[in-house]
Amino acid sequence: MSSTVPFSLDLSTGLCISFALSFMPIAYVLSSSLIPSSHTRNRVLFFWHAYDALTHLFIEGSFLYECFNSYASIPTGLKSGPHFLGYQDRVYGAAYGKGPSARLWQEYGKADHRWAVSDPNVISLEILTVFLGGPTALYICYLLWKSSSSRVSESAKGAAKGKLWLVAPALATAELYGGFMTFAPEWLTASSQLETGNPVYLWFYLFFFNTLWVFIPIWVLWESSKELRAAFVTAEKATLSQKSK
Repeated sequence: MSSTVPFSLDLSTGLCISFALSFMPIAYVLSSSLIPSSHTRNRVLFFWHAYDALTHLFIEGSFLYECFNSYASIPTGLKSGPHFLGYQDRVYGAAYGKGPSARLWQEYGKADHRWAVSDPNVISLEILTVFLGGPTALYICYLLWKSSSSRVSESAKGAAKGKLWLVAPALATAELYGGFMTFAPEWLTASSQLETGNPVYLWFYLFFFNTLWVFIPIWVLWESSKELRAAFVTAEKATLSQKSK
């Protein structure tokens, strides 16, 4: 869809972008403080999952808040069904809110119009993302800390690593699935709800903010496959060693 809304970097827009990016330095400080520098990969993984958790819980959590609490009244019958939450005299979404989180999603809604209203498919995905994805990312951060800490016994570290490489690829797969189900409907309808004509909305809002949840989960899956392979090779060598005795 060609752009109908020009991009304007005013104070409100700048604050929205700054807030969306503010969790990156927070995640970096947490990863640097909690994961030893000798565990480079675990630091990167911790940074990503901390940023992932903060984004899901606070930014996307605010999206759900707006969807269920911000609305405008309309005459009954003006809008054809289906009606969100069964209300025929209301339209829900951040577009009808007035607070800071509503303004945040009104800004992103300029690039993807579904996020300014109560799109049931997007909301369904975000319910899973906020209430399952966010806590799972926090749990992965805990496992990364536990598997890297010098204060934890070797057996506890091993148990944490086993859980880590079970849970982390599961979350990565869910992130990829969520991204596909978010944008596949748009690919099939010529991006009817996306503003693709403006380079800022296309490459910064849509491409940058969303492909983070494509490339990094793919890398997590690659790392988990290496860990799984190494574990099975080690176990096979141990079995052969036992048989040769």
